[in-house]
Amino acid sequence: MGTEGKDPRVAAAISHWAPRFVANGVPLTDFQEVTGGIARWEDWCGAWSARAAVHEELGENALADGYELSAGEHFTHAAVCYHFGKFLFVNDPGEMRRAHMKAVECRNRALPLIRPRGERVAIPYEGSRLHGNLRKPPGAAQPPVVVMCMGLDSAKEEMDVYENMFLARGLATLAFDGPGQGEAEYEFAICPEYEKPVKAVIDWLEARGDIDAARIGIWGVSLGGYYAPRAAAFDKRLKACIALSGPYERSPSFEGRPTINVEAFRVRAKCATLEEAARVAARFTLKGIAKNISCPIFIVAGTKDRLTSHTEARRLAAEVSGPCELLIVEGGNHVVNNLWYRYRPQTADWMATHLGVARS
Repeated sequence: MGTEGKDPRVAAAISHWAPRFVANGVPLTDFQEVTGGIARWEDWCGAWSARAAVHEELGENALADGYELSAGEHFTHAAVCYHFGKFLFVNDPGEMRRAHMKAVECRNRALPLIRPRGERVAIPYEGSRLHGNLRKPPGAAQPPVVVMCMGLDSAKEEMDVYENMFLARGLATLAFDGPGQGEAEYEFAICPEYEKPVKAVIDWLEARGDIDAARIGIWGVSLGGYYAPRAAAFDKRLKACIALSGPYERSPSFEGRPTINVEAFRVRAKCATLEEAARVAARFTLKGIAKNISCPIFIVAGTKDRLTSHTEARRLAAEVSGPCELLIVEGGNHVVNNLWYRYRPQTADWMATHLGVARS
């Protein structure tokens, strides 16, 4: 799977994200075939959308034949392929949004068909709404719940594999798109003070009767690995926190970061220039804040992470006040997607234990 002759943005995407795509539900052959046929970044979203449509048609066929579970699985694959078509494609907002809405549509179609089924929810926030997908383990009247925080380019439609990991252990999941993320990226700018949307989410959960609001955990991936501990520092209703490859603080300089990531940050921060975006980036800090994290926290990082150094995880671990587990995976890339088995089951077990679910 070479990158010779390819647009550097395509080459960077292939180099950085192959393990993530596959670990989060994209069939390996899809990744190889789709990326192998893309030379220009401008063709990225269209190529992934075309492959997503193949899965979508399989879902339609299964549904027509009465095979609802298979249909849900096909629609979920379609959703994640549409998502990865749009995830960093901010150079063409119209095409990006069309692919994004297809991702949302396919995941919404999957939710009532998969096991356990899911529910699309709307959470009041600053005069509008944040959307999420709530799933509950079977047979539990009031299960504990894991609030799932997205990163710069992830969205709730990418979370099926992670959700299933928690659900299998008796935990409900609420993956939601916060400011600057997923469905909320069109209305709200990136929000470094992420305790604000998380407060709205927890307030909303407390009003439901089918969730144990006394047992809420929080999980965050990539930039969400900053958002989750940030929220835990401010909201003591959170009883446990998992932070995956998040920064302790972001530098206002974008030097050395992939161009497509930098541009996605600028656009989702709703900044006209990189100078403006740098001022937003400078607001991302846990300095003087991490010490207020008193709930148990599990921090994961990889030594080969080219986006967020594992030293950021060490800084966070050194400052929290509560019980802390720090896992630095030798050879792990960003979010350790290349060695996911070194932390995913372990963190799920850890969360289940801290939220009071019996071992299974």
